[in-house]
Amino acid sequence: MTLARPDLDPALRTLLADLPLVPRLTAEALAQIRPFASTPVEPLLAGRAVARREVTISGPDGARIPLSILSPTGTRTTAAPCVYWMHGGGMVMGDRYSQLDIPLEWLELFGAVVVSVDYRLAPEVNGTVLVDDCYHGLLWVAEHAGDLGVDPSRIIVAGASAGGGLAAGVTLMARDRGTPAIAAQVLIGPMLDHRNTTTSSRQYSGEPGVWTREMNEFGWRSVLGDRTGAAVPAYVSPALADDLTGLPTTYIDVGSAEVFRDEDVDYASRIWAAGGQAELHVWAGGFHGFDALYPRVPVSAAARRTRNDWLARVLGTGSEHQTNGQVG
Repeated sequence: MTLARPDLDPALRTLLADLPLVPRLTAEALAQIRPFASTPVEPLLAGRAVARREVTISGPDGARIPLSILSPTGTRTTAAPCVYWMHGGGMVMGDRYSQLDIPLEWLELFGAVVVSVDYRLAPEVNGTVLVDDCYHGLLWVAEHAGDLGVDPSRIIVAGASAGGGLAAGVTLMARDRGTPAIAAQVLIGPMLDHRNTTTSSRQYSGEPGVWTREMNEFGWRSVLGDRTGAAVPAYVSPALADDLTGLPTTYIDVGSAEVFRDEDVDYASRIWAAGGQAELHVWAGGFHGFDALYPRVPVSAAARRTRNDWLARVLGTGSEHQTNGQVG
């Protein structure tokens, strides 16, 4: 029986009707989609006051991990906040330039240095490799904060979809290992729970969509391999973490009409239950990735504006400082 679903936002429904949707994600389909999931960064940076630097660091297993460092141009007298960005793509596609327009807004509004990590993808690697890559990149940022012009007390970890799940995993890892310090985490429609058993997961099953239950199963199978039950690390599937104490202030937003809705609401609720601080927004009628795909639709603009306002409060930045890439 098909479960009832929340209605899509009318403007989003119209746009979604014209979006080519993948009916089923398979290894063969993934090979065809991957080239289109990576977009050139140059057009995105054109006309922006941004200095770009590319570095490659060595991971703990000797693998090479590329990082893109994007900094506001011009002279500043204080160290900048830093946004450490993890891209989306179901853990199986995308690269460090995916959804980069989101943290670039924070570069322009708050003068933040953005560092985006190119973690390795499943199924070529699996287990904790993806989150380990992200954590190692974050350690590098903290260790080189002075060279980057970054205030080590204002490092924000952020990501969308799979990147949001990886951001949550990295934050748990940093808490447990005692380093580096993370000021806040921003989880945008995060992919948090491999079990795929929530009501929202079952609601978005059986029909083509931006990200369906079946696609989610493919993504998790790709990253977990044959791991099940207790063999699944909480750093990979953060919803499994028994202890959510000691986490930095957290922002979570998600659409009401998507697979990840219920696991994201539950994660925020469990942070509150553990005595932590989280701000949660469920955007009525939003499908997965709605504000990244269609940022000018009113509900998308509201989601992005609300997220930006929260980050301004976290960084102690008033609206009078949200110009010219400067932070007071």
